[in-house]
Amino acid sequence: MKAAVLAAPGKLEVREVPDPVAPANGLVLKVEACGVCGSDLRRWKEGPSPGSEGVIPGHEVAGVVLEVGRDVSSYFQGDHLAIAPDIHCGHCYYCQRGMYNLCDNIRMIGIMPGYPGGCAGKMVLTSEILTHGIVHRMPEGMSFSEGALAEPCSSVLAAHERAGTSIDDTVFIMGAGPIGCLHVVIAKARGAFVIVSQRSRRRQEMVKRFRPDVIIDPATEDVVARVRELAHGLGADIVICANSVAATQAQAVESVRKGGRVILFGGLPRSNPMSSLDANRIHYGEIEVVGAFSYHPAFHELALNVINRRLIPADLLITDTFPLERIQQAFETADSHAGLKVLVTP
Repeated sequence: MKAAVLAAPGKLEVREVPDPVAPANGLVLKVEACGVCGSDLRRWKEGPSPGSEGVIPGHEVAGVVLEVGRDVSSYFQGDHLAIAPDIHCGHCYYCQRGMYNLCDNIRMIGIMPGYPGGCAGKMVLTSEILTHGIVHRMPEGMSFSEGALAEPCSSVLAAHERAGTSIDDTVFIMGAGPIGCLHVVIAKARGAFVIVSQRSRRRQEMVKRFRPDVIIDPATEDVVARVRELAHGLGADIVICANSVAATQAQAVESVRKGGRVILFGGLPRSNPMSSLDANRIHYGEIEVVGAFSYHPAFHELALNVINRRLIPADLLITDTFPLERIQQAFETADSHAGLKVLVTP
């Protein structure tokens, strides 16, 4: 079969690799759709880390079961499955308390060596993945493209559940890429007044389809002053950094009201992960600054349900689809901000 591997910084190669065989306690999935994630783009730019050469990327996956191992009784040939990357150990401090996304021994499909991802014609779901990973059947009639969208949607749903986003809130979202647009959709669905900041004119036009209440252009407006003006002079109740730009994290602390919450949703580049925040404002204003990473597996199932109910407009989010042979172009398109969500269809 054909599979893509990260060969060098900014370079993906499509290679012929052996077809996988279903283990006795696992199955083989024919990949039908795989999303390109912002974290995929960061690793693509940085190149393979030592020991990760030859990893097949892709962790936002949907496909159909081709082959089932003899000891598997819960899945059947022809099942339509949506897959997320996390595989927890089940026995560490965090797993014992149901915080699976914080597992001390977490493994990640499409990211770590030994766990090939969805940028390939087929992938194996081992017993480890079926038992401790995130695998759900897709609702009947759901497209594979919609199924692949469940993974990024899951983390957004989890972030807003943790933040308690409600009808009383003003939510300020920094960044209007695919994740930022998902934040707009979920915040609006929970009843919030939603402000978005975005420098790219093209992305400003794209985010309009999700109907935020206000769009701020940081190139021409004072972001902090504008947010405070829109939020009764106080600042936003919740600020979400839906990008990988450290400078916006400092702005987020300035834009949130006293007693409000800042959510650091986007990770920073591995080569420069540090950020500077006004600690006095956080201290005296009793501001919460929290990270948002991954989610409990239940949110993946919820995401499939929400997408199936059309609360999330997948057709507006997915703007580009490429065959596996053009995966380099898929990543370049995702990085160019020319569209929103990019999918690869092996």
